[in-house]
Amino acid sequence: MHDYEMFIDGQWVAAASGDAFETVNPFDGKPWARIPRGGAADAEAAVEAAHRAFTQGPWRRMTATARGQVLHRLADAIEAHADRLIRVEVTDNGKLISEISAQVRYLPQYFRYFGGLADKIEGSVLPIDKAETFNFTRHEPLGVCIAITAWNSPLLLAVNKLAPGLAAGNTFVVKPSEYTSASVLELATLFEEAGLPQGVVNVVTGYADVGAALVAHPKVAKVAFTGSEVGGQRVAEAAARDFKRATLELGGKSANIVFADANLDNALKGAVSGIFAATGQTCVAGSRLLVQRSIYDAFVSRLVDFAATARMGDPMRKETQVGPVTTPPQYDKILDYIAIAKAEGAECRLGGQPASRPECGAGQFVEPTIFSGVNNAMRIAREEVFGPVLSCIPFEDEDEAVAIANDSPYGLAAGVWTSDVRRMLTMSERLSVGMVWVNMYRAVSFMSPFGGYKRSGLGRENGIEAIHEYLQTKSVWISTATEVADPFVIR
Repeated sequence: MHDYEMFIDGQWVAAASGDAFETVNPFDGKPWARIPRGGAADAEAAVEAAHRAFTQGPWRRMTATARGQVLHRLADAIEAHADRLIRVEVTDNGKLISEISAQVRYLPQYFRYFGGLADKIEGSVLPIDKAETFNFTRHEPLGVCIAITAWNSPLLLAVNKLAPGLAAGNTFVVKPSEYTSASVLELATLFEEAGLPQGVVNVVTGYADVGAALVAHPKVAKVAFTGSEVGGQRVAEAAARDFKRATLELGGKSANIVFADANLDNALKGAVSGIFAATGQTCVAGSRLLVQRSIYDAFVSRLVDFAATARMGDPMRKETQVGPVTTPPQYDKILDYIAIAKAEGAECRLGGQPASRPECGAGQFVEPTIFSGVNNAMRIAREEVFGPVLSCIPFEDEDEAVAIANDSPYGLAAGVWTSDVRRMLTMSERLSVGMVWVNMYRAVSFMSPFGGYKRSGLGRENGIEAIHEYLQTKSVWISTATEVADPFVIR
């Protein structure tokens, strides 16, 4: 049993209350570490530390180039300690070691990209329409930012916020999910090694009450949240009371669309990757599979046969393809949605129950599940399940595919499988989503903006757009006139 502490103002501390809670390995169901249960007093201490670091510490006085160099050193530290970070995250959230390994080993590139971008955010000199006036703009950091992350990929989601926000010159308090706090606390052990000044990044752990205290704090300038739609609504409402900035990365019900002219072997792999590779626990999961009617029956039959071969079990084993569900409430929710789908009349072609395979042990496993006979009005097609559950829906032509795909309260992502170049372009334009993958699925990059339309959230992470989410623009006016004009006339 490992006892963790919170990281506040450069120090490792217990919760002010002294309380802690156990975190459980989803594979074997056993507690493996204790996490401090922070509260309002810890939130206050962390925000005050971040505020001092922003207003009084060396971070604000550093040049943008120097800040970038710190982020490069943090990238080096992550590379050096990647194995430990990977092991802790897989233990804590049950995702496949193959996926977490790829994520963690990619994280240094986020800090290198934004570290390099730090001194390339330029203001402008405006050819202003006023005589004897010099006008220019500058971009400045917001101040204290709160990063609240979900349990499915805690390190990646934290870095998505920290890298651009730190490059812009802000300071942070990170609040990871109570289900998966350990890997973010492990990341915090690298901050001093990288040369981050005291208080620039703080990590507070606990339940929703500490998150609410952080969001409500008057010295907080921005909240960056990844999580459920309901959680995002609460964050947005609380942030709006003080006119705080908010970036919200929320849910999805993404359509993965297969046309008859596609390379069907690749489309088959893309359908499986879109929903089962991460046990469906990803906001971009291709949980609605739209298949052109002329190939629907044959394609779904092939898909069922292929998905039935998925290897479940210990996420620490490289050969495992489907791991456990991370949290007990999510496990129950997935099983509830499977029951709802059956009650709605959907035909369960595969799975549809908890996994009882010996290799799954005592973990929270759900069999990869495929439903056919689904229409887009069913709850299983409209609501986010966040699990290994796929709904297959036929369509006739492009117009119907677009109509079905866009008939959703969400607009995060979509996939299109086709060999027609015209269709690649027209479909990418017509789909009301923030990201479209053509003949691929679930690709992400620190260079490319990530975010959705509609109820999938606000703002963007990754890419040049992300750093502007953490900056505000100031306009500076300088008169070169030798005499002030009439003070009662606005120039």
